[in-house]
Amino acid sequence: MILKRLFEKCLLRPADLTPSHDSMEILSTFNPGIAVLDGEVIILARVAERPKEKRPGFTALPRWDPKEGIVIDWALDDTLHVIDPRVVEVKASGTKRLTFVSYLKVVRSQDGRSIDAVDGAVMVPETPYEEYGVEDPRITRIGDTFYFTYVAVSRHGAATALASTRDFRTFYRHGIIFPPENKDVLLFPARLQGDYVALHRPNPNTYFSTPEMWISRSPDLIHWGHHQQFLGGGAGWQIGRIGGGTPPVLFADGWLEIYHGNNKDPKRPGVGIYSAGAILMDLNEPRKIIAHTPGPIMVPEADFEKEGFLAEIVFPTGIVDLGETMLVYYGAADTYTGVVEYSKDDLRNSLQR
Repeated sequence: MILKRLFEKCLLRPADLTPSHDSMEILSTFNPGIAVLDGEVIILARVAERPKEKRPGFTALPRWDPKEGIVIDWALDDTLHVIDPRVVEVKASGTKRLTFVSYLKVVRSQDGRSIDAVDGAVMVPETPYEEYGVEDPRITRIGDTFYFTYVAVSRHGAATALASTRDFRTFYRHGIIFPPENKDVLLFPARLQGDYVALHRPNPNTYFSTPEMWISRSPDLIHWGHHQQFLGGGAGWQIGRIGGGTPPVLFADGWLEIYHGNNKDPKRPGVGIYSAGAILMDLNEPRKIIAHTPGPIMVPEADFEKEGFLAEIVFPTGIVDLGETMLVYYGAADTYTGVVEYSKDDLRNSLQR
């Protein structure tokens, strides 16, 4: 059941921001973390940049150096295997590099439907584990503190780190909490049976199973264990990938999670179509799924979702509750930040127990 859109907008485009350096150009402003602070919607957007300079026969591979800032490694095209527009493989070693580097930027909105300020704080890569960028923040408020997970990408792989803030002007890093390869880590906003709980997506190189999400527990948000398989994909719109989307929120009599799936057949080229479905988890034992949408509720429909750096992508990352409706924020076509409004009744009716 595809939900009816009550409102939709391409909220943030690359042209809305200024590159970090004159030598760079902004490729994407997408996959934002979302929070509400003092009645204002905070959009912590991922900004991906690449070098403006082009050299015939070479590919620019940017990385972040703590002392020098962005450094460009120029690799001969013949030495690389292009996996997709985002990733290349070095033939000699089999290791991978990104064709861009990412950082996080605060953008503000009074009504959640339009941008009021784009001059907010930035969080740039700092540690060796962030050499290739910091990506895809997911924000959860716990007490007076906003905690957000983010993907730290480096020559060691894609790990998940934790940071926090109270004002979105100063950020505090708490280090790696899930080692490579692991992404899409979502924190629940309350302790459950005495523990913090997170959903996460292991991304193994050896595929013994179809894609899966896992669930874990922690006494302190830093040390995670009790890892258990949670939700598996493997059919239709989620045959290629399944992973967390929006951090869980209270909804009806459970925890609502809007997650993403991808229909890429491993035997075919391209990245596939990204869509979104929903599950409702038990309030006390979230590993127990009490309702599930039988198919996707959100698919690429608008032009800005179908065309961009990568085509046919909607990637939900945050929710703002408006009472009878909710705003869902998402990355579109790996290029833009979009927002869509849904009726909560429509969403409730789409969940099958």
